[in-house]
Amino acid sequence: MEYWRQCALWLINCKVLPANHRVTWESAQVFDLAQTLRDGVLLCHLLNNLRPQSINLKEINLRPQMSQFLCLKNIRTFLAACSDVFGMKKSELFEAFDLFDVRDFGKVRPVLPYPSEESVEDEDIYNHLEDLIDENGVEDEEDLYDCVYDDEDGGEIYEDLMKTEAVPPPKQAETDIRSCCLTEIKQTEEKYTETLESIEKAFEKHQHLRIFAVVFQDLVKVHKCLLVEIQESVHHRSAHNLYQIFTTFKERLLIYGKYCSHVETAIAGLDDICKDREDVRMKLEECSKRANYGKFTLRDLLVVPMQRVLKYHLLLQELVKHTHDATDKSNLRTALDAMKDLAQYVNEVKRDNETMREIDQYQKSIENLNQPLSNYGRPKGDGEVRVTSVDKRAKQDRHIFLFDAAVIVCKRRGDIYEMREVIDLHLFKITNNPTSDKENRKWSYGFYLTHNQGQTGFEFFFKTKELKKKWLEQFGMAISNIRPENATNNLHEFNMHTFERITSCNSCHMLLRGIFNQGYLCSKCGLGAHKECLARFGSCGKTGNISDTVKTSLKSKRYAGANCVPLAGRPKMLVIRNYFGVPSPASGPALSIQTGDIIEIICADLHSPWWQGKILATKDVGFFPSDAVKPCPCSKTFWPCRFAGPMERLQAEAELINRVNSTYLVRHRSREYTEYAISIKYNNDVKHIKILTKDGCFYIAENKKFRSILELIEYYKHHSLREGFRSLDTTLKFPYQEPENAAMQRLNRSGSNMIGVAIARYDFSSRDTRELSLQEGDVVKIYTKSGANGWWRGEVNGRVSGGLKIIIIIIIIIIIHLFI
Repeated sequence: MEYWRQCALWLINCKVLPANHRVTWESAQVFDLAQTLRDGVLLCHLLNNLRPQSINLKEINLRPQMSQFLCLKNIRTFLAACSDVFGMKKSELFEAFDLFDVRDFGKVRPVLPYPSEESVEDEDIYNHLEDLIDENGVEDEEDLYDCVYDDEDGGEIYEDLMKTEAVPPPKQAETDIRSCCLTEIKQTEEKYTETLESIEKAFEKHQHLRIFAVVFQDLVKVHKCLLVEIQESVHHRSAHNLYQIFTTFKERLLIYGKYCSHVETAIAGLDDICKDREDVRMKLEECSKRANYGKFTLRDLLVVPMQRVLKYHLLLQELVKHTHDATDKSNLRTALDAMKDLAQYVNEVKRDNETMREIDQYQKSIENLNQPLSNYGRPKGDGEVRVTSVDKRAKQDRHIFLFDAAVIVCKRRGDIYEMREVIDLHLFKITNNPTSDKENRKWSYGFYLTHNQGQTGFEFFFKTKELKKKWLEQFGMAISNIRPENATNNLHEFNMHTFERITSCNSCHMLLRGIFNQGYLCSKCGLGAHKECLARFGSCGKTGNISDTVKTSLKSKRYAGANCVPLAGRPKMLVIRNYFGVPSPASGPALSIQTGDIIEIICADLHSPWWQGKILATKDVGFFPSDAVKPCPCSKTFWPCRFAGPMERLQAEAELINRVNSTYLVRHRSREYTEYAISIKYNNDVKHIKILTKDGCFYIAENKKFRSILELIEYYKHHSLREGFRSLDTTLKFPYQEPENAAMQRLNRSGSNMIGVAIARYDFSSRDTRELSLQEGDVVKIYTKSGANGWWRGEVNGRVSGGLKIIIIIIIIIIIHLFI
């Protein structure tokens, strides 16, 4: 067995890699191992497995995929521990760039002390790894990191503390299950409040620890009050007012954002005190024995509050499920939404604190900075580029740090970065340079940053075409964050803003998330908003809420203000039940519709049961019941990655010929602009299929007709084209605008288990290319729920996050309704 395969199996035995990792596949190559290790995360975890506490994992950046700086920092942390903790000589180690650029992976493998059998290995296998890495980049293996860095310890401590003596009988009536849900809410609140009081008393008894007691005093006050209210409701009011208690206490429970921001500092401070003061450490051990029979240390208990605040929505969700009275159920849903909003807020505060630590690392390594990097927003990535200004054509090697609002251009000297230029992205726009792609050589792939007022601009060059695509996406996301498309709707002037106080969106009334740049503030009227809510406000200066104004959100089903105002953007809806004119609308002629029709909304009154629209297939116009439609999945999610617009056969062949088999696109047939065709690569050749129309239906074979092109494409994503064409035994697998390496990665991961399906309840605009923008009604495939800080991973209509992979990040609070 080759040495690298032996190394991979050893890493699995060390519980660093999961047993089914792709390095174990028959088709695996040494490149798969190199790509897995090159961000340094798993190597650091390996040392901790071999010798616990050899590396402080809080110093490791767990997901540094778009940051060369953070990957190198992880690798150097690993190398330092090898030397300082394991006593290895510098001559036995490799250089950080040997691994990150994989320029000498042969030096990396011997550093890992795995037992090996004699093997003859062709050293040539290492020769072209650097080229492969350039083409593929850093693999963002979210499942892998969640397996390694989960939050199970805190969860286990919480579950152990919340255990109750009562054991429910195996079979119960539905009403008894609801009673058990109420009992669980009450009993766990009692246990939790008792735990908080014991922690507070333990800290209060020692003068050196009273600073920690202060942290818990406010929590104790809130939960004592909450407990009294819950007990009163359950014992004396049949829990009919329980929803009011949680909605009322939501504001007081926002204190957990502050706790979340300081808990890690408190734990570190506690560790320092215990290290320096033996008497304090002994006192803490004594307090721990009194507080919880010595089962957990006080340090362990500091994580419990974070677990509790994230459990309320789960407890209420179970209660809603077993509540059948319509009024009670509706009321409890209000409380459930409030606790979900709270959980999302706390998770985003935690995430932003991690981001601030990341920014602090950048700040310490960049010389000549004259203001805090946090002023520029959230980091989007960093890496090596070549830069030229438009008036100076000489290319210069530079390292750039991209933030929402600026690009920090640096010259790298070892681990130190000297700032040379700060490019304010408010003043620039991105202009692609497609001619650079045709040179087909390293460092020739570029795009422009063009100044809005015609002043000197810049051109950035990247090592590979794939890297250019990734950076274009990151720059595009950054500019989208500082200049969102709806920021100036209806005379508003919304700008990204850091709200000093906890603030709610003036549109959806949910909390603005995080600790900095939480949302957008109109500089004229003072309204605050989420990015996804910007299109929902009326004219600037009005203080009325969203229900009084025209909304242009694609999938909110609340489309217009009074008197059926025509809509901009023409939202598309999918018909979910037949309507043939009975009952008839009073507003005008009825529009007969059938399940599967796609309707373009012409106008829609918020309070009216009748909307006006046009069937796209037949062009018929009329009125129909508003409850007969739902948001159309094709809008903004179907077309971007599949639809190529007007395109000739030869152009389609050029787009597809170098792609993986089963990659396809949908195009207008240029000579007949209203007709469509599918082009697909099959058996290393490109085939073309005309989409036919008849009686308002679309089809490629007479025996199977569809009410829309979307329906046709969705069907053939899961059924072979052989049903209509014997020589085409393939499904429509990969949309042509999916990045070139992502299709292969998705093909390799096709065995990934989907654990469920969910529907997005609200719109969500991504702030990062690893996130996925959602709109109300999107159907999402769920792959895992084990993501950090309240995030899941999944897929929407094959959309790929960051051009890296099929496993993409979606926000847990948005996705709430599981089908399977």
